This record gives sequence, C-alpha cells and structure tokens, in this order.
Amino acid sequence: MMQRADIVIGIDGGGTHTRVIAADVEGNILAYCKKGSASVYRDSAAEHNVKSAVLEALERGGIEPGRVIGLAAGIAGYDTPDDLDWIAPLTAVPELACPKWHVNDALIAHYGALLAQPGIIVIAGTGSILIAINEDGRYLRNYDFHHYAASAARLLAYDTVFEVLAGQTDPSDERLVGRMLAHWDVSAVSDLYKLASVGFEDDRKARDKRFGQFAPVVTEAAERGSSAALRVCGRAAMQIKVGIELLAASFAQPTVPVAFIGSVANSGYFQSELRKILKNGANKQYTVVTPQLPPPAGAVLYALKQLGRPVTEDMISRLQESNKLPQ
Repeated sequence: MMQRADIVIGIDGGGTHTRVIAADVEGNILAYCKKGSASVYRDSAAEHNVKSAVLEALERGGIEPGRVIGLAAGIAGYDTPDDLDWIAPLTAVPELACPKWHVNDALIAHYGALLAQPGIIVIAGTGSILIAINEDGRYLRNYDFHHYAASAARLLAYDTVFEVLAGQTDPSDERLVGRMLAHWDVSAVSDLYKLASVGFEDDRKARDKRFGQFAPVVTEAAERGSSAALRVCGRAAMQIKVGIELLAASFAQPTVPVAFIGSVANSGYFQSELRKILKNGANKQYTVVTPQLPPPAGAVLYALKQLGRPVTEDMISRLQESNKLPQ
C-alpha cells in the first residue's frame, strides 16, 4: 500500500535555537522539536542540531520520511548565495528526498508574523534584521541598503559595558553595575576593566554568548531608568526606526503594518519606546500588529505556498496552535 504524501516540515534555524514543526497539508501540527543553534558562526554543532531536530520531529510524530513533500528552512546568517554552501548541508537528511527551500530566517518570520501580507517585521534578539514585503511583493531588507540596527542582544550588552568602563554612569546605574560585576564574576569595575583590556576571553562564540545573556539586564535597567541603559537602548531604538522608515519608503500605501519579533524587540522598554517613536513617522504612518504565527509555523506556511497549496483561514487557525508551543 502506497503511503500518503501529505507532510511538510518548517524549520526556524536561529542563532540560539533551532525549532522544527511537522504539519500536514491542512495545517494540523503533528510534531515539534527544539534544539541548539543552526548557525555555524555560533555553534560548531549546528549541522547536528538541525538534522537531529528534523529526525526527532519525524519520530515524535510517527511520520515516515516518504510522507514529507516539502521542507522550508529559514536560517540565520543566510545573506548571500555563497552561504548556501554551509546551509544546504544542515538539512541534508538522507531519508528526506523532498524539495527543500532555504531562505533567511527573517523571511519565514515575516511569513508567520504577517501571513505573507505586505508589511515590515523587526527582528531583534540574538541577531538584528528588518524585512519588508511591499504591495508589489518586493522583498527588501535593511541589509540591502547596508543599514544595520545595532539592537542584537550581545551588542546592547557590549555597549552598556563600554559605557560603564568609560565612566559614563551616575547613581541611577548602581543596580545595573552591580549585576554587571556579578555576571562577569568580578568585585569591582577596575577588575572588569582589566578583564576587558585583554578582550574578556579568546573564544568569540563564548564571549558573544555571555554578553548576549546579559542583555535582559540592560533592557530591564532601561525600564527602571538607568541612564547608561537608556542611552544604549535609546540609540538602538532610533536605529530600528531609521531602518523601518527606510523600508517603508518602498510602500505605496500610507499606513504600514509593523510587527516585532525577538527577545530585545519584545522587551518592555523596546515595545514602549518603539511604539512611541513610530507615532512620529517621516515617511508613513505605522500600525503595530501582533505576530500571527511563530517563525517555524511561518516556514510551514512558506513550504505550503511553494507547493501551490491554497492557504485558508482554517489552515491558519490550525497553525496558530503553534503559538502554544514552547519558544
């Protein structure tokens, strides 16, 4: 008896985690798996992480590989055609002979957040990127303009540490500085300065990870009124706004939907600040919208559209069950 071929796999391969959803063509979620980073720049085990996540999702769903008719993978760091040299092996699971589509992880995040409709998404978490799809279907990134919003978690932390080491602090920063010293296991700012003067630690991946882990302290400090954290986060928020306005200029419509994704973008400070500064847009008016689907479900949606499957309201409703999955 020939097995039914009716499964698609969606992969959100981020700099911190890889998330995989297996769903049928009706949008029913059959399995979910979460593993480590999909970026070879952040984790030498990236290929193992992605492949094992796919295989584990198939196993959890009791899915025979021959039932899979398409796989879409959004991978962090896919910025040029040459990147496919390291990205394609991530999904080279011998058991899967289906068509595979590899794109930047921001594109599948856009598909999920705005259901492939015109608008802009801001991703600020482990990495930082802004993506627009306008009314003509044109796909644009802030990277295409060589613009970068320095709002990735590790960058906020680096900048805040530099502010402190440069003496740009006042009494409002006392709690922030205390948590900073504890995070780097030192007892005084002078000790942190000595550590910084030799580059903190040689391994860049480990160093960036440690800085990234400190970012929530920075955004919380900004909410509490720390002057150093407010300067750092305020600069990043304004860079995000510039990126949004840059992409918005490609739209014909006067009002552009914007969705925020990632730990930094969805922190209390950035949610409040970005909503406030977007009220005074130069190019357009902006409507902040709640993302409809998480990125791995966006990858499922992308795969279904590549296969020519009609996207229905019932399908979206079923895929929205993915919002309940651990992110």
